This record gives sequence, structure tokens and C-alpha cells, in this order.
Amino acid sequence: MNKFTFRGGVHPPYNKITSNKKIEALPLPEVLYVPLSQHAGKPAKPLVKRGDVVKKGQKIGEADGFISANIHAPTSGKVKSIMEHPHPVFLENVPTVIIEADGDDTWFDGYGERKDWQERTREEIINDVKEAGIVGLGGAAFPSHVKLSPPPEKKIDTVIINGAECEPYLTADDRLMQERPEDMLWGARLIKRAVGAEKVYIAIEDNKPKAINSIQDALREFDDIELRVVKTKYPEGAEKQLIKALTGREVPRGGLPMDVGCLVHNAGTSIAIYEAVRFGKPLIERVLTLSGSGAQGKGNYLVRIGTQFSYIVGKTGGTSGDIKKVIMGGPMMGISQYSLDVPVIKGTSGILLFTSKEVKFHEPYPCIRCSRCVSVCPMGLLPLILVDLVKYGRLEIAKEQYGLLDCIECGSCAYICPSHIPHVQWIKYGKSELRRKK
Repeated sequence: MNKFTFRGGVHPPYNKITSNKKIEALPLPEVLYVPLSQHAGKPAKPLVKRGDVVKKGQKIGEADGFISANIHAPTSGKVKSIMEHPHPVFLENVPTVIIEADGDDTWFDGYGERKDWQERTREEIINDVKEAGIVGLGGAAFPSHVKLSPPPEKKIDTVIINGAECEPYLTADDRLMQERPEDMLWGARLIKRAVGAEKVYIAIEDNKPKAINSIQDALREFDDIELRVVKTKYPEGAEKQLIKALTGREVPRGGLPMDVGCLVHNAGTSIAIYEAVRFGKPLIERVLTLSGSGAQGKGNYLVRIGTQFSYIVGKTGGTSGDIKKVIMGGPMMGISQYSLDVPVIKGTSGILLFTSKEVKFHEPYPCIRCSRCVSVCPMGLLPLILVDLVKYGRLEIAKEQYGLLDCIECGSCAYICPSHIPHVQWIKYGKSELRRKK
């Protein structure tokens, strides 16, 4: 079998230690903390107030503009308050709907299987996805209805379902592909119809043999979809790299996948789209991986949006050892947390608890100009030059001549650097300074 790949990248220890752990649904917590900011774009506008009674799946926040997403109640109960609360992405507290569960978990009236779901039109599919508040579940959390609505001049001919899951430790997508392959493929078919594509590829890294076998078996009923196995390498799951690997097309500087006729959706997102179209189910829960040497209950868990990290850790056996770092997402591109009292949001692909066994702190040394960062950069950039330009305030040169904004912040450069230079932090700082000046 031909295995596809891209230029650059690194091979960190993958530590997929939970790939054999079946998805387990965690019990419903008594209180859920549902932020109105869980997606790229503008926060949702609240539709409820303190004291309101809500049902499971009821819309409690409305998308405020095209690039925004609806928010729904993860269970039935009463709105305890709407207040500023800690968030796993933002440094500041954000408006959050706090729901006290009633224990009945009663669905809203609009939930139920649609008899015509397989015949839904393009417009109906996009509207179903929009109403369900679906966003990219790989971590970026970009509203999915926006990706399904390219301008008329941007013809999409190829859909890629991203099952690469290249981040170390994370195995949620792997388990979904093992356990729910048909649902994922139906989602892919609906996405294909929504954008009028000709081809659909399912991309899986070759370190997931069980997922590959599961998808291969299910594909017997889906002759319009093709499986493409990609080489295990980080960041194989980055959409620009995946497009290059599978199609040979290169997204232009400052461009988007639609500029080269492609659309990329995460494997979990594909299942969420299937559920939204077939059942009218909003995005109120997701599968995430709990892992790291500091987690007693390592595994893959189905949890409601708004569940506190502390609740998940407590319900799975607590911590083990002296926790040095908590990360939401993967260790390469995830976000460090200062507290476990933050909620699961739509983009929470994993919770990693690291002890001193995994966390090593290094003082950076001066760059020795070995150019290893250049050789592994999947975007073909010069990270060592970018760092120098940002340090000395040459931001416009970094942007215009060296592609500062093209950096996908994958961390390959920092991972490979023998001097332990924090390239990504400098590049993020440079980007933030450009935004501030603009």
C-alpha cells in the first residue's frame, strides 16, 4: 500500500498508550459550565437568563455573525447563573452559562431521527450543521458550516477526512474510527454532498492498524470513498500538510484549502455532522483522551461539554505523582492549564497530566546555526531567522519576506532544537505584536 507524506516534520515519542482503551461515557456531573466562547470567531449571544429551565440540546447561545457558532445545553436542568468563569484557552475569564442538572437528562422537543436524512439537500445539510453548533473537533474549533459554504468561485472537488491524529498521546479519533466507522463514513458522504465534491479521502496514519482495518471493512458499503494511509510523522494531521501529501497541491501563502479545491474535516467532526443531519443532535458532548504519567484513569471518554477537568480526573481515579504540567490537547500544540477548574469545550481533544517523568525544563542557549529547525519545518520557513527578526522588532520584514504569518505553530522547530530555543513562543509573540499594531 502506497503511504503518503510531506516534506519536513519530526518523530516525537508518540505514546499512544490509550489506543486500546474503548470509549467510556462518564457519569453526568451535577453542574456544567458552558462558555459562550468555544469556537473561532465571535462569542455566541446568550438566549437564557438565571432561573430559566432548559432541556438537553436546547439552544442557549446564538451565533453572533457568520463566523460564530450556536451553543446548546448539555443536559436538562436550571440555569444557575451566567457569570465570568475560567476558560481553558483564554487567560481572562469569559461569560459562561452555569447549569444545574436535574438528573432527568430530558431531550429538547426537536431531537429525533429524520426519515429523509439520507436525502437532505445541500442547503439543508449546511443548515443542520449550523443549527447544531458543530465546529472542528481536532482543536481549532472553526465553525463547520462556514467551511461547508465556500464562495461560488471556490469549487471544492476533494474532501479529506482527517484521521491522522498525529499529536502524541491523543487517541480519541483512533477509537472513534475503530468503534464508529460507518457513522464517520456517512458523515463524509454528507459533507461530500454539501460541497458537491467528486472525491473523498479518509487519511489515517500507519500507526493505527486497527482503525485502518475497521475503515477498510466499512468501506465495502461506501464505494465513493477511498482510504489513504499516510506515514506516521508529526504534523501529518495539519491540513496544509495533509493536502500536500494526498493531492500534491500546495495551499498558497495566506490562502486556505478551498483555494486549491480541498476541504478538510476531522474524523470526530464527520461523526458530529452525521448525528446532526440524521437526528438533529447538537454538539453537546465529545470524546477526549485522558493520559500522561500523572493520570490514574488513562483512557478515552465521552463527556458532556461544560464538564470540569477536575471532575473527569476525580471520576477516573485521580492523579498519580507530583503533577508538573496539565495540557489541554496534545503536548506539541496543546495549551498549558493553570487549574483543573476549567470546563471541557468543543475543542478539547485531550487532557494530559504530566509529572517530572515527562516534563523537563531547559535553559535556552544561543543559536548555533545548525539549521535543524529549517530542515524539519513543514511550511518551509526559516525559524531561526524569524526568531531573530522578532527579537529585534523587525516584524514587517519577518511577515513580508520570511512568512511569519505562515507558521502553523506546530512546534517541530522547538522540539528538534539542540539549544532549546522556544521558537514557537517567539513567533506567537511576533504575531500578537503585528495584530496589536494593526
